[in-house]
Amino acid sequence: MNLLFSINQKFIPLWQQCMATILRHGGADRYDIYVLHSDLTGADAMQMRQILRPADRCTLVQVPDGLFEGFPESSRYPLQIYYRLAAPLLLPDSLGRVLYLDVDTVVLNSLEPLYTSDFAGSAFMACSHTTRFLDRINQVRLGLDEGVRYLNSGVLMLNLAELRRTLRLEDIRAYAERYKKRLILPDQDILTALFGDRALVLDSRIYNMTDRLYIRCSATPSEKLSLDWVRRNTVVIHYLGKPKPWQKSYIGPLGVFYQEELAQSMAEQNGEEA
Repeated sequence: MNLLFSINQKFIPLWQQCMATILRHGGADRYDIYVLHSDLTGADAMQMRQILRPADRCTLVQVPDGLFEGFPESSRYPLQIYYRLAAPLLLPDSLGRVLYLDVDTVVLNSLEPLYTSDFAGSAFMACSHTTRFLDRINQVRLGLDEGVRYLNSGVLMLNLAELRRTLRLEDIRAYAERYKKRLILPDQDILTALFGDRALVLDSRIYNMTDRLYIRCSATPSEKLSLDWVRRNTVVIHYLGKPKPWQKSYIGPLGVFYQEELAQSMAEQNGEEA
């Protein structure tokens, strides 16, 4: 299974915890991991590989200097958020598909059904957390065609072979320049604007569950989700926004899963059984 991440040095501990949940629950016998970066060192690579199994492989892919120079950035949204947009151009041509994950995710169940899904002609698979009303607002804000859903970029199943045919960095740069004053979540805005009409939209409850989505669904009489339902059915929990479950101010209902997985990781490091 090919996995993709995009991080800088300060996110290595989060990557390790995310990867620990993948090794525990992801379902694959081997992971070929690609990490897009601009500041990781050989020592960082050695540290990252220590948590992997003998069959797993981790490859650091350095993004060329200046590739995203001039793109909107901030302390919350560094340039690394754009790297995933250019992944088809940066990864080996031999790769046909790859699963991208943000490091503020926890994997609870097998990734195999998602990874082996039929793209059905789409360029990628992703989830949406917005209502029809917000979709309409985003369509106006970003110049989208009617009916295009606003996508979350934290979990992306990329059809690399298809994306290589049409993806042009010049188009990404041109859109970022044209709409820079309207961009709120820059990478998601660009992803949705340029590729949203070629996306297969997945069930967010399964592949991109968030605290806000859980609260909304658990209060809906027709759904009435429970934490037990999440434990049995959700594949990826995404702790998007702020605060995060490793911060003291966090009070979200899904934090229990992060704490359980963290306790398991600590027990494994100490040679114990959780």
